[in-house]
Amino acid sequence: METSNMAAQVPPRARTHQPCAACRMLRRRCDRDCILAPYFPSYEIEKFAGVHKVFGASNVIKMIQMVEESRREDAVKAIIYEATTRLRDPVYGSAGAIFHLQKMIQDLNTQLDSIRTQTLVLREQRDQLLGILKNVHRRDPVSPIDFPTFGDAGSLSIDDTVGCDPSTFPLDCDWIL
Repeated sequence: METSNMAAQVPPRARTHQPCAACRMLRRRCDRDCILAPYFPSYEIEKFAGVHKVFGASNVIKMIQMVEESRREDAVKAIIYEATTRLRDPVYGSAGAIFHLQKMIQDLNTQLDSIRTQTLVLREQRDQLLGILKNVHRRDPVSPIDFPTFGDAGSLSIDDTVGCDPSTFPLDCDWIL
């Protein structure tokens, strides 16, 4: 327990202010009131490099100052995104990404309409099949043999059905030519 009390009694080291990515890249002294420090920490130098290449440091500072303080973080995110897309696509920038996404939405809506149409067709087919099955179950049961029963008037006799002796079939049958 004594070691933990000693650790608590040792005053913490004074933290040194790390220069932000903008000040490091521009090789200038970073004050505690640097406007870029909250948005470009020292470990995100690549982000500031892209923003600086597209817009320039002084223009970025002016843009940030023009925005009210509560919305600055969103503005910086938008600036970083625009710079990144502008570096990837110098002609269209973020508009190219927006057009691409709109095209994808249009294609997906077309596919959705097609699938909805197919679903309606399949539902109609299902309903037709269910209707057929219901009609089959509603009918009176049909006898498996639709032949007249033996012994009734007008029915066939055994002598009429078997015209030949099976043992002498090929020779004695009168119906074979």
